[in-house]
Order: sequence, then C-alpha cells, then structure tokens
Amino acid sequence: MTDSPKTRVLTGITTTGTPHLGNYVGAIKPAIEASRDPNVQSFYFLADYHALIKCQDPKRVQQSRREIAATWLALGLDTDNAVFYRQSDIPEIPELTWMLSCVCAKGLMNRAHAYKAAVAENEAAGSQDADKGVTVGLFGYPVLMAADILMFNANRVPVGRDQIQHIEMARDIAGRFNHLYKGEYFTLPEAAVDENVEVLGGLDGRKMSKSYNNTIPLFVSEKKLQKLVRKIKTNSLEPGEPKDPDSCTLFQIYSAFASADDTADMRRRYAEGIGWGEAKDQVFEHLNAHLAEPRERYNALMDDPGHIEAVLQQGADRAREEAATTMTALRQAVGLGRFI
Repeated sequence: MTDSPKTRVLTGITTTGTPHLGNYVGAIKPAIEASRDPNVQSFYFLADYHALIKCQDPKRVQQSRREIAATWLALGLDTDNAVFYRQSDIPEIPELTWMLSCVCAKGLMNRAHAYKAAVAENEAAGSQDADKGVTVGLFGYPVLMAADILMFNANRVPVGRDQIQHIEMARDIAGRFNHLYKGEYFTLPEAAVDENVEVLGGLDGRKMSKSYNNTIPLFVSEKKLQKLVRKIKTNSLEPGEPKDPDSCTLFQIYSAFASADDTADMRRRYAEGIGWGEAKDQVFEHLNAHLAEPRERYNALMDDPGHIEAVLQQGADRAREEAATTMTALRQAVGLGRFI
C-alpha cells in the first residue's frame, strides 16, 4: 500500500515591512505550526518580486527580506520539512509568469481588485488618465502570483478574504493553459480562508497595519516594547470601574498570547476594575516573557546574515530542483523544448 501524496500548501510573505504582532498572530504562528505537520508539504517564500510593485526603496526591500527571514527562523520554522526560499532565487518563476501571461485574458486582469481600485481613485481625483500611476507590474501581478502557486502545484493557499479573487484567477489561468495545451499540467488551487484567524488592533485601535503606522514590531527591544504598550489607546475609565474586555485592544493583544487560564483571570480583573496602567504593565510583562527567547535568536540571526543566506539557498536549491523539472515539461508543451 502506497502512502497518499502530501497536501501542498504555499504561502508568500511580501518583503516591504517589519513583522509585527498582528503578522505573528494572523499568519506567522499558524504557518509555522503547519510547517511541522508531516502530512503537509509547505512552501514558504519571501515575495520580493512582489515587493518591487509597491516599493522602489532598495534599502527597505533588502532590510525587510532579512528581517522577515530572521523572524520566521527565530520563531521555529521547520526548514527540514518546509521549503523556505526567496522568490527572486527561482528564475523559473518569471519565465512561467511570461508563459501564463500569454494565455491570460487582459479582461481578467481588468477585473482585478487592486487595478480597479487604482482606476477608481484616479477617476475620483478627476484625472483624465484612468491609468495614472498604474505600472505593468501592478496590473499584471495576479499573473506573477499565479506563477508562484502553479509552479509547485499547490493544493491550498492560505489567504485573507481580500485575496480570494487572486486564487480564482490562478485557477482560471491554469485551466486555460491546461485546455490550450491539452494536458493536466497544473493543479487547480483552492483558497484556504481561516475564519478563526484573529486580526489584532493596533496602537490606535484600528487594525494593526504598517499602512496606519500603528504597529508593535515583534522584536523591538524590551524598553521599546514597554513604551509601545503604554501607547495603546484606552478609554477614560478610572481604576475600580468595571471595563469591557471585548472592546479593548489591550485585552485582545493579551489574550492572543496568553493561555486560556490567564485570559480568564485577566477578564475577571477587568470586571473588578483593573487600572489601565496596571493592565498595560501586565500586557508588557506577558509579551516580553513570550518574546524574550525568540528575540534573542532573532538578534543573533540578524548579526549572522551568512547563516540566513545559507538557509535560503538550501531552500532555493530544493525549490529549483522541482521548478526546473516543471519548466522542462512546460517548455516542451508550448513548443520551446530542445530539438534533441
């Protein structure tokens, strides 16, 4: 009896910012836990080609790549089981992007949410050029995303609801290619949306996002972490007055890192009227204890870029071994194979 094939799961991390608590709770932690599942073949990559669409600051892109790689490794990504690589280390990815672009209808790209939003913004501003500021990269990046997914025939792609359309586009493009070249070259991927993934509030109560400049970076120093926790917005209720934990960003952040018993105890203290200063001290102490060891590993990794590079190159070798085989078959399929 043969073993059934592993489910293939692929996740990309855009390298334009510094990982923060919201990233950890919403994406990094569940992905790292999944990387240890022997029944799953995980592919995790630094989406640095995608980063160039949004950011033309090379220092920022370079720093973000290093920070994100160090973060995932410091938090325990199983690189023996998972394939961890940089998108830009796989030259077959842009080659596949071109092949897919040649079968992808422009009308499909016209319906992409990001492109439509850019056009709507231009029209609202009264611009005579609906495509003002729209690059070919922005317009066509769903095809690049499709190439990321289809190169490794991922079965599932964990995404937020705002990204479901891109998985549907990847399915459309894959189906079109399979039809035109009369073969089952690509698996049709499924979007995996985890309704239980928590979205953390930021310093100002809005969703924690670098776009709002309200984040708490994962591995800031102990002193900086304490300062940022103290900046979390709360209401004007005095010590002794009962407080609602379910509408409190401070409590939400605490419960995302605390055990069920500790969370229940904090909920009780809210009902008893814990003061905001004491609550913030509790949150800082809990976060700091949770992050102290990975912070130490992260700092060591940031001081040893050669080790990060070696891990990424090892992952790239594994990814390219498969990508090269796939592209040989695809070149043959489209008529670009060797003569002998």
